[in-house]
Amino acid sequence: MTISNTLDIHNRKHTPSTFGKTALALALMALSAVPGAMAQYSLKGSTMTGVSSADFKTLQLKVNGDDMALPFITLGSDDVITLDFDELADDRRFMRYRLVQCNSDWTPSVLMDQEFLEGFNEGYVEDYEFSRATTVPYVHYRIAIPASGDSMSPLVSGNYLLQVYDETDPDEVLLQSRFMVSEQTATLSKADVLTRTDVDFQSAHQQLEFEIDYSHSDVSDIFRDTKVVITQNGRLDIERAVPAPMRTSFGKAYYEHNPALIFEAGNEYRRMETVSTIYPSMRIETTEYHGPYYHAWVEIDRPRNDKMYQYDRTQHGRFRVREYNSSDPDTEADYVITHFSLETPRLPGNPVVLLDGDFTMRRFDPESMMEYNFDTGCYEKGLLLKQGAYNYQYLVVPPGERRGFTSMVEGDFYNTINEYTIKVYHQRPGERYQRLICVYPLRSR
Repeated sequence: MTISNTLDIHNRKHTPSTFGKTALALALMALSAVPGAMAQYSLKGSTMTGVSSADFKTLQLKVNGDDMALPFITLGSDDVITLDFDELADDRRFMRYRLVQCNSDWTPSVLMDQEFLEGFNEGYVEDYEFSRATTVPYVHYRIAIPASGDSMSPLVSGNYLLQVYDETDPDEVLLQSRFMVSEQTATLSKADVLTRTDVDFQSAHQQLEFEIDYSHSDVSDIFRDTKVVITQNGRLDIERAVPAPMRTSFGKAYYEHNPALIFEAGNEYRRMETVSTIYPSMRIETTEYHGPYYHAWVEIDRPRNDKMYQYDRTQHGRFRVREYNSSDPDTEADYVITHFSLETPRLPGNPVVLLDGDFTMRRFDPESMMEYNFDTGCYEKGLLLKQGAYNYQYLVVPPGERRGFTSMVEGDFYNTINEYTIKVYHQRPGERYQRLICVYPLRSR
């Protein structure tokens, strides 16, 4: 029995106490199975952050060791990007990695390796440690860019994809993660998030307006050669491209009163922690061990779209690996089957309900999709997550849509604290790639 079957069986009721004796016995028998045939995910043709197998867990990009920083480094600086990840295994795997330089839309650029990279485009994954005193054995890996000794260092700015593969099969990508290299030659001289928008006033939307100073970026034609891309809280499904400013003046471009600058405001992310397997942590109802896994049941969530807005300081969908009694949680934090429940009548139109956050890699796939349980009246999902502090929210994807909506469960409130990332790309006439000349984080007040 696969781990996905195990999670489904044990998730049919909110806690073990609500199982009948027969159901509980069957669930515990299923939970004793060792995860073997894990779900497979094809990364072929994709440039999204993701994994090819559920054996790989907890992909986390850090900038200079900061797990809350935006995933970019400045070209020519001492900044270092590290990718941390685990493989559920008893022994190490021999892996290598490479970089793919990408355009602003994350399609691979036409540059040859030697045009965008110093050194050889092949590195060995040699930084690894085995887990210690955990019920779930795993190997923790770390990759640093630029590599030690500058043996692999980006020469040009832009979007980059870090791909990891087994050294016996370079064509089969095991996992990959996005990051950016910016020149930071353009600056935002003014930026704001407005609640008086072109569609409503202090209601359900937020609207951006900003000025970009291009005077030190060698931009000859702002309207033709530049492109601005905006992301809200790291969500790829609602990323916006703004091809041209409204007006320009003396080396500055003004972006305002454009429909692409209006975002649904959403709500603060929900929070929970699984930092202990001994006692329930923040918003954990109960924690129990049913071999071979610990289980944690998050307090039942309910829709907030009909509630008053409540401020909560969150990390906009990020997570942090933590174990309350450990000095090295990267190798000492355990893996816990974490059960999420959203109590609500089944939503009309049979939409897909997703768990959104960095821990699901922002992907719309079976790992993030919840199932409706008519017995409990809840959308439910069980995920094998490393102990830590997590931000998450529920997105609703109606049939035929390619984006998620917060309005149906979380609600949209103008005073939500959102994190916007403004990225400015520039392609000089005759150049074969798009430079990244500015990455700017902007938070609503």
